[in-house]
Amino acid sequence: MSAPPSAAPPSSSSPALFGSCWSCRLLSGSALILSAGYVYQAARRTMRHGGPTSMGTVAQIVFASGLAAWGMVVIMDPVGKATKKTKDT
Repeated sequence: MSAPPSAAPPSSSSPALFGSCWSCRLLSGSALILSAGYVYQAARRTMRHGGPTSMGTVAQIVFASGLAAWGMVVIMDPVGKATKKTKDT
């Protein structure tokens, strides 16, 4: 039997998922925001046609807001931008 290949441990200073690829972040973030709009519009369509507001409709709206927030986070890329404040005495 051969020895399994040794995997390098993940480093704590690994770059963000998209690194500094602005077009990658913009494309995937806007796709998430557009999909959130689609999910939200489907929930609104049910309510607009006089359907009752059920738990499923509320879940769709909550899911759509989660998708939109995720898209904004991907575009803004806050990972690694926060710095630790030190006391200057």
